[in-house]
Amino acid sequence: MLTSRANVRSPRTLEEALAARANHPDGVILAGGTDLMVQIEAGQLNPSHVIDLSGVGVLRGIQPRDGYTWIGALTTYTQLIHAPHLATEAPSLVEAARTCGALQIQNRGTLGGNIGNASPAGDTLPVLLSLDAVVELASARRGLRLVPAERFFVGYRALAMKPDEIITGVRIPQRHPGDLTGFRKVGTRAAQAISKVVMAARLRFTADGIQQARIAFGSVAPTPVRCPHVERALEGGPLRPGAWAHLSEDIAPIDDVRSSARYRMQVATNVLRAWLESLG
Repeated sequence: MLTSRANVRSPRTLEEALAARANHPDGVILAGGTDLMVQIEAGQLNPSHVIDLSGVGVLRGIQPRDGYTWIGALTTYTQLIHAPHLATEAPSLVEAARTCGALQIQNRGTLGGNIGNASPAGDTLPVLLSLDAVVELASARRGLRLVPAERFFVGYRALAMKPDEIITGVRIPQRHPGDLTGFRKVGTRAAQAISKVVMAARLRFTADGIQQARIAFGSVAPTPVRCPHVERALEGGPLRPGAWAHLSEDIAPIDDVRSSARYRMQVATNVLRAWLESLG
């Protein structure tokens, strides 16, 4: 539970939320609360100010727009899972949402919260990198700001956002007819477990072969990462399943309490290799 000294702000509009953030840049943002409340209960956080965004309705929803799909920061995993538009435009994001905990977590947890928590094991984060997503930020003073997801995660639980900003949504570019996507997660269980390795991929096929490749991993570095050596090995011709051999040039996992670096490297390699070989 929140400490008795925490000052909770509950804005009803985006303008009120941005004003509260400007006045309390050291406060914490409460979206679904599935990560934040655990951190508070564990004594990892003892905030003096909490900004509860649950009443800001404009931060919810999935909207097709000109050239991209907008997903509000407060959109829950359950809403992602059951969105017909995303089933065709971003199926890998739907797959990732299905792995985000039990039903209760999916009903409360939000896409914006998963981004803001900035865990290297966040299931949706590699997907956003693979889809060339853009994170939408807002502040009372500067207004709207857009940051590519690839440049948004700058260190362990560190984000490229200002203290007075709020994550308002995500923009996912319109799917190309030749796009093929994939998502794989390895954990203690298929869901309801912190990822040991998570992979998201997108290949753009044209008449000349693979025009563009995006391969991203989570839980193998302090941030979710793309794999440029693997991507370059895939681009510019027909599918080359052996491109997985370049993965060691892109990631260097470390040991932690959940898995060894050697285990993660082997699993990541196996996951990528199996996915590529399944395509051709």
